[in-house]
Amino acid sequence: MKKLHILFLFSIAILSSCSEEPIFVEDPFVVAFKETSGQLLEIENQKEIALVYSEAATEDGTLRIQINTENALYGRDFVTIPAAINNELSLSISVNETETNFQIVELNNSFTDVMKITFLIASVEIENSNIQGYASHQLSDSSHLGGTFLATVGGPNEPNQVYIDLSSNKETLIRRNAWDLGFYASDEFIVTINGSIYMATSALETTDINTVNSATVSSLKSMVAVGTFNPDNKAYVDAVNGNILETAIGEISEDDSQNPVYLLNLGADVGTTQPPTGSIAIAGDARGWKKIRILRQGNGYKLQYADLDATSYNEVLIAKDTDFNFTFFSFNTDEIVSVEPQKLQWDICFTVFTNVIPNAGSYGFSDFVIHNRKGGVTSYSLLDSAVSYEDFNASNVDTTLLKENQTVIGSSWRDVFKRKVNTNIFYVLEDSNNNYYKIRFLDLVDGNGERGYPRFEYTLLQ
Repeated sequence: MKKLHILFLFSIAILSSCSEEPIFVEDPFVVAFKETSGQLLEIENQKEIALVYSEAATEDGTLRIQINTENALYGRDFVTIPAAINNELSLSISVNETETNFQIVELNNSFTDVMKITFLIASVEIENSNIQGYASHQLSDSSHLGGTFLATVGGPNEPNQVYIDLSSNKETLIRRNAWDLGFYASDEFIVTINGSIYMATSALETTDINTVNSATVSSLKSMVAVGTFNPDNKAYVDAVNGNILETAIGEISEDDSQNPVYLLNLGADVGTTQPPTGSIAIAGDARGWKKIRILRQGNGYKLQYADLDATSYNEVLIAKDTDFNFTFFSFNTDEIVSVEPQKLQWDICFTVFTNVIPNAGSYGFSDFVIHNRKGGVTSYSLLDSAVSYEDFNASNVDTTLLKENQTVIGSSWRDVFKRKVNTNIFYVLEDSNNNYYKIRFLDLVDGNGERGYPRFEYTLLQ
């Protein structure tokens, strides 16, 4: 389950002179919302809105929240628990507590897409207090304003591919080995392989799938693999940039005689070993081999597949669904499976990834982040930027720097040797609805030092 955290910015002021000892000023007691925004129309009857403190409260106090509305009326369309007086909420701060919350309750199913409700921290009535971080929380039908996000990658085996939609602040999970082939749903007839489990493939010099067996492909097996450190093996994997015309399986021809049989290395299952703290265990047992042939069938595909030494094959028809980038198929279940959200409903994906190292060929990368190139998403990175992440706003966006290449974020956000994020880089992303976001990464590991718990922060630029 996703967990949201707040990044507080604290500092210790040191005041000194030539004749005096330094005076240390204590960090203030800070209150902030956990999230900057939420979707108003997704509220079912009521919703909890949480605020967090920078530390456990050392005394009792009061937190006052101002309520501002557009096209909504307190008492007619909604109320809060506790109740507000003159559009102001009073919440108690109690000793030893680290957070508090209140409820918004919809009345008479009245929320509409023209309404906007904003809660603003007006004051924190406690000694040495301050308001920093997320000082407001907005509920509307517009894009999510941002926040922090803990992607559910699943720990050091990194079992999940995590598709994230920034505008709705939602993630979709799929186990990495739940699919094998993706059949492109747009105009071209293209098939992708699952690089998150290190699959690889090579065309054979035959169109008769029944003539292929272990003996006929024995010389190829050692080459059709990921991580052989042979620079030529990048031909057996999809282009890392995400260009749909650069897949290892060539475009499917209308002429059946031009569609060869392919040798398919199924890669490796998700690892199950518990590695030492800070390490990863991505790859499990080898999944074996298949032989496949793909033909066109009307505006869809016909997939023929079998084990290497089988003398007959299975056949399945796969239709295109243009709401998605791909239709996915699994050899584990012999069925079409649901993997990605609709193509306009995700922006970035955390995944294990088959990358290419110059002069060394294909190689597996953990903690990788791609953007949704096929859904129209673009991005660029800012390394050692003259404008800080905090100060970067919509006027700083340079659209000429935006790239289609899906690996812009890639692995550049983390240092696996030091087991921490690179703090001198952040990213700008444009989604399919022309929203611009700034993104920076906060954590590579969890509080126990375990990998597979990446956390990032993002903000909608307006």
